[in-house]
Amino acid sequence: MREGETEIEMVRRHVRDGAAVVARQQELVGRLLANGRATQAAEQMLAQFEGAQGQHQEHLDRLEAAQLGRF
Repeated sequence: MREGETEIEMVRRHVRDGAAVVARQQELVGRLLANGRATQAAEQMLAQFEGAQGQHQEHLDRLEAAQLGRF
């Protein structure tokens, strides 16, 4: 956590940063496909990034629900 950052702010940053990582990896896979290159490793990394992104989003959803008193 960065100095002065709350937990929910940190998780929001992780979700935002993770979305950028997923988008870049998706672009990479697309470029590899367009150039007839192997994509297996890039697609495996994309799946890992998407899994982590899902975990970040679930964490954020729980924190936001708790903040609203729904958890």
